[in-house]
Amino acid sequence: MGMQVNTNLAANNAYRNLSTTQNALGKSMEKLSSGLRINRASDDAAGMAISEGLKSQVNGYTVAARNAQDGISVVQTAEGALTQVHSMLQRMRDLAVQGGNDSNNSDSRDAIKKETDQLTNELTRMSEATKFNGKALLNGSTAEMTFQVGADGNASNQISVDLSKANVATIAGNLGASGSATGSTFAIADVATIGGVATFTTTKGGVATTVTTGDLGTAGTITSVEDYATALRKDANFAANFTVSVEKDANGGGNAIVVTAKDGGTLVDADNLTSGAGLAAGIAGAPTTATGLQFGTAAQAQASLGKIDEQIKLVSEARADLGAVQNRLESAVNNLNVGKENLTAAASRITDVDMASEMVSFTRSNILSQAGTAMLAQANQANQGVLKLLG
Repeated sequence: MGMQVNTNLAANNAYRNLSTTQNALGKSMEKLSSGLRINRASDDAAGMAISEGLKSQVNGYTVAARNAQDGISVVQTAEGALTQVHSMLQRMRDLAVQGGNDSNNSDSRDAIKKETDQLTNELTRMSEATKFNGKALLNGSTAEMTFQVGADGNASNQISVDLSKANVATIAGNLGASGSATGSTFAIADVATIGGVATFTTTKGGVATTVTTGDLGTAGTITSVEDYATALRKDANFAANFTVSVEKDANGGGNAIVVTAKDGGTLVDADNLTSGAGLAAGIAGAPTTATGLQFGTAAQAQASLGKIDEQIKLVSEARADLGAVQNRLESAVNNLNVGKENLTAAASRITDVDMASEMVSFTRSNILSQAGTAMLAQANQANQGVLKLLG
């Protein structure tokens, strides 16, 4: 090769290799300092897209686990209050058993009545006072709560908690404390004809109040008295002003509803707007006063005992449902935590740098950079021999 001055091919070659080495050295330093293999999309476009999707799922699982924990807290709040309701009902049952004994005189029976009335009034207070984040749980106004326990936006990522059975206000209404509002009973002759919009009118202190429900369902879609009572409880206007319970016949089938005004008013009218007569088409007879717990005689005490047993059964069913859904929510939390751990590991394998391997690359690039710099200096000195020819 001849001796040229204008073009130093050796220097150009050394510079090109040094630039490549410096670029690799810079990327290694970036990865080692950040701990990430993918710092920008150009590092691994496909890996970046996958890792961002995994990141969304991991973040979603984290929030979903907190949501499920909130659901557990709601269930524990409601079930804890129902535990106390059970205790009070058991005490009332003990009093009813005591009242069934004719060794009691009138004063003793009055004392039993006073204590059961106070306990029933406390049930009413508890139904309004038991709240979570300002939402009442046991007065029937919150029939169902839904919790997002997954990272995706579909129904399989939600769990619903049914609070309709945990209606302590209805339980208190069924027991009818002395001095509180008494309900009005409406016999249902044909449940298949019930439906539409219902209007209830009460009076208190000479002032009438009329409450109209929303559409409770087309006639024929309600298949039982229990379904009709549930539809009433879910209606916001009705639930804010009334409680409703179901009366059953000797075979255990619902044959009437008992509606009680929360403000202590007297129910004077109830009409279905589509039929204009009675509570709904198929309602027979005028309202009759529903009596609460009575202990004036042994027979009354036995009847009261039966009513209390019914309420204990309702609370037991509600607590069993809440216990089951709490176990489900706890399982959901465990599943979310396992899923989060596995997805985090998957994302780590894609995005995190292997520090040992990258350090090897960094050392190699660093040595090549030093060598390249030295060779570039040597290449720049190579053409100095031309000066001797010119001298």
